[in-house]
Amino acid sequence: MSAEPAEGVRIALGHSTAPLNGPWRFHVGDGPRWSSPDFDDSAWETVDLTPAPGAHDDDVGLPGYVSGWSRRGHAGYTGFAWYRIKVAVDSDEGIPLALAGPTLVDSAYQLYVDGKLLGGSGGFTGTVPTVYGVRPSVFPLSSAPSAGTSTYVIAFRVWMDPMYAGADSGGIHVAPTLGHADGIALLHQAQWLKTFTGYVADAVEPFAFVVLALMVVALMACRTGDAYRWLAAALIILALLRVKQALFFWTDWLSLGWVAAIVIVLTPLSLAAWTLAWRDWFRLDRPAWLGRAVGVLAVVYVVFVCVRQPWFMAGAPHGLKAVAHGVTASVRLAYAALYLWIIGRGLRRSPKPSTCLAALAAVLVGIGLFATEVSALGIPGIWFPYGVGVARGQYAYAAFIAVLFVLILQRSIGYARRG
Repeated sequence: MSAEPAEGVRIALGHSTAPLNGPWRFHVGDGPRWSSPDFDDSAWETVDLTPAPGAHDDDVGLPGYVSGWSRRGHAGYTGFAWYRIKVAVDSDEGIPLALAGPTLVDSAYQLYVDGKLLGGSGGFTGTVPTVYGVRPSVFPLSSAPSAGTSTYVIAFRVWMDPMYAGADSGGIHVAPTLGHADGIALLHQAQWLKTFTGYVADAVEPFAFVVLALMVVALMACRTGDAYRWLAAALIILALLRVKQALFFWTDWLSLGWVAAIVIVLTPLSLAAWTLAWRDWFRLDRPAWLGRAVGVLAVVYVVFVCVRQPWFMAGAPHGLKAVAHGVTASVRLAYAALYLWIIGRGLRRSPKPSTCLAALAAVLVGIGLFATEVSALGIPGIWFPYGVGVARGQYAYAAFIAVLFVLILQRSIGYARRG
């Protein structure tokens, strides 16, 4: 059935911008004609994207945040959904208009204006879309041919990946904005600044980890043996784990699938490497069972994390997924117990100031490594100084970088003095 779209909104523009909070027409599912300006969406449900005053997301502090469709009657739904709105724009003749795309969407989208695909975020060439980080985007619109009113039918085709499923997830979280092209360009710059500052620590800290790893390699040259190989490996692995965030949200270099693979493989390797790194730093003995235990835990972790993923045995009983979740949680607790045991042994073996400083470094990096377990203690996971989200782990890693730098210098000086 084809008819005029439901009554939309009317905005007047000079050189201003206006967020398209709605009301939007919304429908889960997918249809080949839902982008058409003539499609009748009057039977669809209505969605308002107006944010509460001061609302922002709980990651980097993106302003204008609203809850997703999981809190709007579609809990547990993943897949395609559409948003449509008819906008009448009062503007002067020849004013160039543009649309700033939504800065936070679960998980990818395509934008249609008057039935024409203008672009979006993610790859939609396959049966299942490829998800990349949603970044600020600008889509030029046709200018008004004469003074008066221009009407646009704007439609977003949204895909939510099962890996994004959560209590507050689903669809558009920050409304798009329509306005004069110059105003939209300024808004776009502000949006990119927020996106950049939100993830800059995830780029700077990995760089510092690599520098520290190079210093450790130089330290190895001062001392025969392999006492620092695990520390160098742990720093490189942690750098790779951390930099993925910046690469995912700043570029199209990593898709969501690659991010998931990096986390699945490198997280247990990181826990194993740091456990052995501190064993060697504290110059403890090397019981054979410790290396085997760390290796077995890493394998078990990878296997059961895979079982937990929505793409693994999609039709598996819920109980199996719950068991996998319990096993991975237990493995992490086992790693934490080994980690603390090694720190305690190190302090007992040599309770010197340098050992206490090393224990502090181990605790600081452990706050990031065992973020889930630390959060379970009720410690806040993120703060928003100056409106930018900074995670607890980022603070801990920054302090750790400074402490480990001092520790490496101390050992380097000690080796140099002994000649």
